[in-house]
Amino acid sequence: MHKLLPTSLVGSYPQPDWLIDRDKLAGRFPPRVRAKELWRVSPEHLDQAQDDATILAIRAQEDAGLDIITDGEMRRESYSNRFATALDGVDLDNPGSALDRSGHPNPVPRVVGRIRRRHPVEVRDVQFLRANTDRMIKITVPGPFTMAQQAQNDFYKSEEEMAMDYAEAVNAEIRDLFTAGADVVQIDEPYMQARPEKAREYGLRVVNRALEGIEGRTALHICFGYAAVIHARPAGYSFLPELCNCHVRQISIETAQSSLDTSVLEKLRGKTIILGVLDLSDMAVETPDTVAGRIRRALPHVDADKVIVAPDCGLKYLPRDVALGKMRAMVEGAAMVRSELDG
Repeated sequence: MHKLLPTSLVGSYPQPDWLIDRDKLAGRFPPRVRAKELWRVSPEHLDQAQDDATILAIRAQEDAGLDIITDGEMRRESYSNRFATALDGVDLDNPGSALDRSGHPNPVPRVVGRIRRRHPVEVRDVQFLRANTDRMIKITVPGPFTMAQQAQNDFYKSEEEMAMDYAEAVNAEIRDLFTAGADVVQIDEPYMQARPEKAREYGLRVVNRALEGIEGRTALHICFGYAAVIHARPAGYSFLPELCNCHVRQISIETAQSSLDTSVLEKLRGKTIILGVLDLSDMAVETPDTVAGRIRRALPHVDADKVIVAPDCGLKYLPRDVALGKMRAMVEGAAMVRSELDG
């Protein structure tokens, strides 16, 4: 991508009310096991409805002027559970339990055998996205470290061993996603921030295994949790400089809601930064000026040609009109800074 400060979503876009029960979705923690009761469309029509919602999400991004388009994750109950529950080695009928990043127990996949990817999970998603936009496209896949934190291990000798098998499954998926036409594949690893001690212990090994031998453009999203669910925001990351040793090319971080001290970006020189500039805890739509200011704050610490402008996190929980307004402000704010830099 040759354009300076291209714009992109992190991954998700709000699903329509006719597709999913958004009140139920918002009133619980992101599902780790299947949550079919959330869908408002009968099973025989669900694929078609999800396809239609995906086209709406693509068009909204194009109309707002985004440069890199995602499928909005319309087919997912959460960012991780669709992939995590499609793997061998998981007893879906008898879920386990694990603490969420808020400290509350949540039903999770119970691992009772070797984690193996039975078949591609998101390949059709990429093919559908590629067929419906001519812009650059990005797809997200849950990261192996995070999936290991969101599982009950009743099989492996160690959590790290389990995470390594998740990494192999993710590696196979990423290869297929690039073959299917993805320009960027992003691994979502929010639990590297939530569980920094474990992340330091074996997180990078696991992520690097997931990316082994992959030539395409890869990204990693690390975050403080959805603003709609996790309200407290630390002022800085507990696990970030370590990512300079990770084989990923782009790192997605949030700076808006936490007013992050952007000097930490110095430690990631060489990586492209997907810069979070939209505060998703605030239902007021930012002005383009506000967005431009958030971009400028980062530029002393990262080369402008290594910045992609994005929201802090996924837009999934926002009202659609707010999401659209914020996307437009993001595009306009990026254009302001771009013209300053080009000037």
